[in-house]
Amino acid sequence: MIAAAKEWLKARWPRLRLRSIVFATLFTVAALPGIAAMFLRVYENTLVRQTEAELVAQGAALAAAAAAQWPDAGPPAMPDPRDLRPEVPTIDLSSTPILAERPEPIAVNALPDPQAVAATLRLAPIAASTRQVTLSSIILLDRQGLIASLKNGQSLASLPEVRAALAGEPQTVLRRNGDYRATYDLEWLSRAAALRVHHARPIVVDGEVVGVLLLSRSARALFKGLYADRGKIALGIVAIFGLLIVMSGVLSRGIVRPIEALARASRALASGRQDFPEPPRTAASEIQDLYADFARMAEAIERRSRYLRDFAHAVSHEFKTPLSGIRGTLEILADHGETMAPDERRRFLANADADAARLTMLTARLLELARADLGGNDPSERADLADVLRRRADACGAGFEVAVNLPADLPPLALPEASLDAIAGALIDNSRQAGASRIAFSAQIGAGIMRVAVADNGPGIAEADRARVFEPFFTTRRATGGSGLGLPIVLSLVEAAGGSLRLEDAGEGARFALELPLAGRHHDIAARDPA
Repeated sequence: MIAAAKEWLKARWPRLRLRSIVFATLFTVAALPGIAAMFLRVYENTLVRQTEAELVAQGAALAAAAAAQWPDAGPPAMPDPRDLRPEVPTIDLSSTPILAERPEPIAVNALPDPQAVAATLRLAPIAASTRQVTLSSIILLDRQGLIASLKNGQSLASLPEVRAALAGEPQTVLRRNGDYRATYDLEWLSRAAALRVHHARPIVVDGEVVGVLLLSRSARALFKGLYADRGKIALGIVAIFGLLIVMSGVLSRGIVRPIEALARASRALASGRQDFPEPPRTAASEIQDLYADFARMAEAIERRSRYLRDFAHAVSHEFKTPLSGIRGTLEILADHGETMAPDERRRFLANADADAARLTMLTARLLELARADLGGNDPSERADLADVLRRRADACGAGFEVAVNLPADLPPLALPEASLDAIAGALIDNSRQAGASRIAFSAQIGAGIMRVAVADNGPGIAEADRARVFEPFFTTRRATGGSGLGLPIVLSLVEAAGGSLRLEDAGEGARFALELPLAGRHHDIAARDPA
């Protein structure tokens, strides 16, 4: 079941950016202390509001009982069961002002209302039973704010909650608790530990406020509440650690494991093995792109390795023939030089000189090929095809024609002028050496590129040789000094510039198609308007 869930998740896993994964992880970890602190604040505020709700419920029940037992009160009217008036808690630790400890009653020259005194005596057993269970302080005041249970006049009418209740509005306030003493070491973390909730509720008889019930009690202790809710809190802690484990798994699968696999693939590539893994589906998008780039690099390295092996074999073969000729000549001259005729000696020396000249030519062309293979292309370089072809046409002597058929206002190309000159010169030399007397250049502008067609009137290329014309050292004119490096050099220069070269038609005459990139602004214009 777990394996099936993993496969289902992998199939639907989105490509996440590395910065998104790191940001989410760091943000979550950084927010955990704030979440915990906010949880404690919210939880403690909930405990205080719960205490207020209990006092409101007690006050409503005791006020109704007092109104029912008030002397000379008529029978209480039965309220409409559909007329519901719930009182929501109003206390908030973050916004409710905290008042000073409730002051001692003020002695006044007055006696409490006899009806309030009688109602207090009737309500005393109910209040005592309620206090025994709820631990609340319950005081009944008459309509002047005097304590009805005391015979001498003691007034609490100056308290704001009492004044509000005498005006007919129940009110709850927070006050300091003067009797508070810290019990736990960490109790300083609690904002409500040293507070007491006070609730004043009017006693209404026949539509008139005849007294006030003043109730108060300490808020439920935070640490006692935490202990009471230890199961839920433990579940929350487990959920947080579970979230951390999940985030660690996301980081592991999105970053760590793919990078480790990439490191193993790099070591395998360095040792010559090509067992490159597929990019994990759960990896970050940047790492998946890194896998793709690494795969292209590994393929390019393998292709280059094959090229170098074949190239080294070809170079060895090409150099071995003239070197063998030179060595043979030297051996013959060493053994028979004194007895040779002068003409015969000159013939052997001429052969050795021709072999040395071929080695010199091969070395020079190999250097050109190396520069073409390894040289980069600067996009800021500019080259004008018309100017290059015009100079090349002027440099050709009589007996060979360079025809140039280019549109007016031809945009510049994005490659060095020296490279473009080498490309044109190599194509012209290749046609001339193949026996052509004319070569024609034409061009068209495409989407960001210039398509150049090159055609000559030579004998063409044999069917069996067409697939090998771009191979280094392949030539059918070795006897006449052909190196087989002209077209490979052209191909390397074109590909280094970001273009392409292919053989179009090798029937009567050779036809090549080049695609070369246009420079900057002209590239954008051509891309918008290929016509």
